[in-house]
Amino acid sequence: MLLFKRRISKCFALLLVLTMLVGCGSSASGTSGGETDTDTSGSEETKEAAEISDSSGSGSKEVTVYAAFPDYELPTYFNAFEKDTGIKVNYVRLSAGEMLSRVEAEKDNPNASVMYGGATDIYIAANEQGLLEPYQSSELENVPDQYKDPDGVYNPVSYGVIAFVCNKEWFEENNMEYPTSWQDLLAPEYKDQISTSHPATAGTGYAVLASIMMLMGEEEGWSYLQKLNENIRQYTRAGAAPSTEVGLGEAAVGITYAQGALSVASEGYPLELSYPAEGTQCEVGAVALIKNGITGEEENARLLIDWLISKRGQELYIDSNSFRNPVNVTANATEGLPNPDELKLIEYDSKWAADNMESLIEKFADLINGAEDLKE
Repeated sequence: MLLFKRRISKCFALLLVLTMLVGCGSSASGTSGGETDTDTSGSEETKEAAEISDSSGSGSKEVTVYAAFPDYELPTYFNAFEKDTGIKVNYVRLSAGEMLSRVEAEKDNPNASVMYGGATDIYIAANEQGLLEPYQSSELENVPDQYKDPDGVYNPVSYGVIAFVCNKEWFEENNMEYPTSWQDLLAPEYKDQISTSHPATAGTGYAVLASIMMLMGEEEGWSYLQKLNENIRQYTRAGAAPSTEVGLGEAAVGITYAQGALSVASEGYPLELSYPAEGTQCEVGAVALIKNGITGEEENARLLIDWLISKRGQELYIDSNSFRNPVNVTANATEGLPNPDELKLIEYDSKWAADNMESLIEKFADLINGAEDLKE
């Protein structure tokens, strides 16, 4: 998932400059307050949110967020939060790696109060750099222990699994079966037909990189990635982009999280999902307080985190058409989501992934691709 130490290479330094000056190209900013189709009148969840809001003693009516979820999702959540609480959300949309880079660059003078979205690797890395303020929501009482932060810093908000996203029409035209293993992706038929995100900018891309290392070991893993690179069409800046490329027929296969692919498929694009038999990764998405965030927003930031993990906030995954799995066991979920219990999962070590992030990304840049001219 990431650009972290810009001193690693000149290309990383360049990306950081772009992040600061032009919002990294893939970023978008906005505020809550636009129209939403969500009906919040009279529901138990709205009453719950109102009770949470009443407990806030903050005089401010705003909170500023760096968000790594896709653009199309964020207004659903933030508009509903403002409607429930009266607090406006000012946000900048960044990929997960860019979000961490920006928070790191602003360490001495943060311009946001909350990091939202992206996998736990990002939050572990941020905490190790002293960028986060520990906070554990009371809503975690409804969340299984397996998703919680043992160090009590970040809060889980969703989970999902890495999948192979396949364009049905391409496979029919080429009379091929969908790939069901990592090794299948090395077939010569996939030359320039695979889309995946870059680990220096996208949390998804880094999750794929770290997963390969954990599954195969570093020697075999780097050899595999060099071979896979021969079939890569282009590395994308954002983790959700491969699903769109495959849906549009620009690539045959994308490597990304299932929820994004299911969302694209729901719009009518010809997509099917398959999963690697050797093992795939289950991601936990998170939210956390930025240390020394914007003055006056502290209580609103905590309130937002509570709301995002509440039944009310979690069930908006249905409204946003995000196909995310909620972590709150009291929340309803979209039908047809992949069940991690039915898949072979890698024993993914988020701490190892966070600790080795810098070195793995540096080696990926030197050995495979340096992140120049990434597609959004």
